[in-house]
Amino acid sequence: MQEKIIESFRRLSNYCEKEAYKGYDPYDSLNSRFFNKIPVLSKNSIVKLAWTQFFKRAPINLRPYVGIDKEYNPKALGLFLSSFCHLYEEDPKKEYLEKIYFFYDELLRLQNPNWNGICWGYNFDWQSRAFFQPKNTPTVVATTFIGSAILDAYDLTQDQRFLDTARSCCEFFLKDLNRTYDENGNFSFSYSPLDRSVVFNASLLGSRLLARVYSLTREEKLLEEARKSVAFACNHQRENGSWGYGTYDFHQWVDNFHTGYNLECISDYMKYSGDRGFEKHLNKGFEYYINTFFTEDGIAKYYNNSIYPIDVHAPTQLIITLNKLGKFHKHQELAEKVLSWTIDHMQDDEGYFYYQINKYFTSKIPYMRWAQAWMFLAFTIYLKEVNCLKLITHEHLD
Repeated sequence: MQEKIIESFRRLSNYCEKEAYKGYDPYDSLNSRFFNKIPVLSKNSIVKLAWTQFFKRAPINLRPYVGIDKEYNPKALGLFLSSFCHLYEEDPKKEYLEKIYFFYDELLRLQNPNWNGICWGYNFDWQSRAFFQPKNTPTVVATTFIGSAILDAYDLTQDQRFLDTARSCCEFFLKDLNRTYDENGNFSFSYSPLDRSVVFNASLLGSRLLARVYSLTREEKLLEEARKSVAFACNHQRENGSWGYGTYDFHQWVDNFHTGYNLECISDYMKYSGDRGFEKHLNKGFEYYINTFFTEDGIAKYYNNSIYPIDVHAPTQLIITLNKLGKFHKHQELAEKVLSWTIDHMQDDEGYFYYQINKYFTSKIPYMRWAQAWMFLAFTIYLKEVNCLKLITHEHLD
């Protein structure tokens, strides 16, 4: 099994290197030069939503035909940065360290400088049902994953610039994000400065980075705000251990990888803060997660009540969640079964992973952020857990 996973990782790594870590995204359709030349289309929110959903759901890649280019996605670069930190930690080669600084430098170049702290968004306009986000609008999600990756680099190098950057991200959370309060004074961070949505995984991601920076700077205000936002999300946990995606009526679904986000964030908050007050929420949530979202065949279900679409993000999150919660070895058999199924059914001969398998068709579009970056990170975590990461030599990766 481990040789199979190493070989799969090698092929994926070769693909990502060949593409220079640039690629398409499920939500990048509003980057279309064709679409933006027609004001009657590009100014209408309903049309933008329909255009976005059409490209997201289409089984074939039409992007080259409507003027959408492969680009760097900041969140993808953050995931690759974390991955190369794992590689460097196990095998401190010069080329891995060079990759760490390469991704960091690119991320600094791609930051949005118009807010109180260092922050990042996505490289495209994004129209959802809840709100519209212009290109590069910073979000708590992108900023947390990138800030966490930069702290991974700090842990390895002790380069003060990395810690300073992550600390600056906290200023974005504290000063620019909107808050929704409950009757106890706890709150949820908004997804971005431009909306007031309550999305549990997004707010918890902000809590996680605040707690991690607190563990290094010992600033009580970071811990206080982190705890309030964790308490808000935990107070919205359902009796069976699950969470809906958010509080809007159309956010009531329960899905695999956002549940995994919630769990890893609560776990990290407790790790970095020393506050064990949410352990019962974590345990109940994990039992729901591990018993709900995975079939005996190794398929990672998308929803709690439906297998389809089978999304590549779900198996990657399993590996990350087990690692974060210290439960990998207890559930290693499931992790390997899920990875094996994903490799067999979702990896292309070129090395990249497909986006989704639907009931009647498969979307084989090679999205860099959604699929490749997440699989790359999951592989490095899995191989680290089974003490095989040192087997990944320069020959394997190049």
